[in-house]
Amino acid sequence: HVSLAQAATPDDEKKVLAQKVLSLWHIEDKAIEMAQKPAQAAISGARSGLQGRLTAAQQDAVMKDITKDVQKYVDEATPLAKSAAQKVKEPILTPLLLQNFSVEELRQLVTFFESPVKKKFEGLVPDFNKAYLEKVAETGRPTIQPKIDELNKEVGLKMRTAATLAQQQ
Repeated sequence: HVSLAQAATPDDEKKVLAQKVLSLWHIEDKAIEMAQKPAQAAISGARSGLQGRLTAAQQDAVMKDITKDVQKYVDEATPLAKSAAQKVKEPILTPLLLQNFSVEELRQLVTFFESPVKKKFEGLVPDFNKAYLEKVAETGRPTIQPKIDELNKEVGLKMRTAATLAQQQ
């Protein structure tokens, strides 16, 4: 890797800047989120599937066991996803950065990624999301909750019907 001071040509400088952007841009976090979505879906699906079929204590016991499996998956899948993401990050994104950004724009991206304001904003995003989504839920609940209840009722009915048919066969 060539430093900015050692960059001999504008193309060299552009490549160095692109590498700097990639070092500051944690896009691999998106791959980790993607790999963890099945875990979230498994927990959600298990909760929905168990609801109304078992006592609360039985549900808790089964969910505790399922949570162990989900945690095992997360512990194994997360480093694999991160490794895969890091492996393809530079070969995929460097050409795209070089093709779509000028030297000056790459400098601006580096400045942006290093900005204390960006870091401060990112640190506050979870609080912003929480406040915003709580208000969205509060505002939308009266009209959306009946739809959720109906969906859960229909899905539960179809699951019970399928289970009854399966037992009869």
